[in-house]
Amino acid sequence: MDGSDSRPQANHQGGSIPAGGRMLCLLLIVSLILASLSGVGCRQFRYRFRNAPPEQFVPNPLDLPAAPDAFVWSQVIDAVDDYFRIIRETPVQNADGFILDGRVETAYSIGASCFEPWRKDSTPGFERWQGTLQSIRRRAIVIVRPRGPGYTVEVVVQKDLEDVGRGVSSAQSSVGIRHDSSIERRGRLVEGTPETLGWIPLGRDSSLEQVILSDIFGRITQKDAEGLLHH
Repeated sequence: MDGSDSRPQANHQGGSIPAGGRMLCLLLIVSLILASLSGVGCRQFRYRFRNAPPEQFVPNPLDLPAAPDAFVWSQVIDAVDDYFRIIRETPVQNADGFILDGRVETAYSIGASCFEPWRKDSTPGFERWQGTLQSIRRRAIVIVRPRGPGYTVEVVVQKDLEDVGRGVSSAQSSVGIRHDSSIERRGRLVEGTPETLGWIPLGRDSSLEQVILSDIFGRITQKDAEGLLHH
């Protein structure tokens, strides 16, 4: 009688899963779900999360409608100034038989991070995240060429990555060791800080070029500009 009572209890205890085992099974199930989501579907989701929906492609150079050269140039300057600090400009001229290409050059600007949403020199998504995690700088060159009564505008945004050397340790002096007789002096460096060796060109930032071109085109063709054209 006592033995028959002890068997069901033993079977019941053997069939139950300990708390540690249940937790291990739960972690295994979660790992399998995350692994399945790391495929194409998850990559598409991450792409949509990090990037804004693609808009209509804007050609570069872009054709602009006929307008007074002073008005076109003022709109170009106003647009570029929202993204970079202008350091040099040559106004476009397209009147009285005198034709001259306009050119705008800006200073380099350290790329905006995710913590600077008010800045416009980095587009949302990859470019802004890259500017948050790495030292990126950009500058823009805008060229406006007369084409009959109209114009073409070309925007080039150059993008560079900072080349950072290893940190300066206490055992490393400011005098560079070389195998020849010359001595290379780098000046005083703060201990523990990386040394900037220069900038590595990364090519052009086409996403920002598209934004600036759209901005210029909208300023010149919008309805609010019609009144300015007649002044």
